[in-house]
Amino acid sequence: MVDLSKTIIAKSDQLNADDLLGGPITVTIEDVQQGNPDQPIAVFYKGCNGKPWYPCKSMRRVLVAVWGNDGKGYAGKSCTLHRDPEVKFGGIKVGGIRITHMTGLDKDMALGLQVTRGSKKLYTVRPLRMEQSRKEEKAQQAPDDLQGRSERAMQAINAAADVSALQKITGSNNYRLLLSQLEQHDAARMELVKQAATERAAELNEGEFA
Repeated sequence: MVDLSKTIIAKSDQLNADDLLGGPITVTIEDVQQGNPDQPIAVFYKGCNGKPWYPCKSMRRVLVAVWGNDGKGYAGKSCTLHRDPEVKFGGIKVGGIRITHMTGLDKDMALGLQVTRGSKKLYTVRPLRMEQSRKEEKAQQAPDDLQGRSERAMQAINAAADVSALQKITGSNNYRLLLSQLEQHDAARMELVKQAATERAAELNEGEFA
């Protein structure tokens, strides 16, 4: 038996397809370096924190077709990456990173990429406008005043006079939205808010049955 499960465990030292479950990201290339025999090219980009993207052979072909052979010349250029859930490895759908948009294009570019031996598939890359890139970067940023909203939520929680008042706060759409945004941008603060609600609920319940 050849156990494939060990080969699909996400590596923490690189950008993985599952890192894009939340949606596409637009990256600006800082450097391209030699990788390893299995992943020969490491693409470092702004904000990668030492976790480069290792493009697969198909995406390397896209990079060469659009930006040329010199990887060092990619610095300063940008592309949008997304998770394609249809990508297979060993016959199993594991998802893979695909390029959707690139700077340096004036119009869509269609490429014939090899899917399996003797089989090709048309793959289209679209132009990446810098205005579009800035909008996507802004969408990825934490909402304004997330810290202030968290503090106000905890103040309201601690001031709840009874269980009913507390449930009104924690059941509100604003509270659910706050937790959702905190989960994405500040998990530690989310735990503080939830802990405040849990502790206040315990205090109020204890008071009711004292």
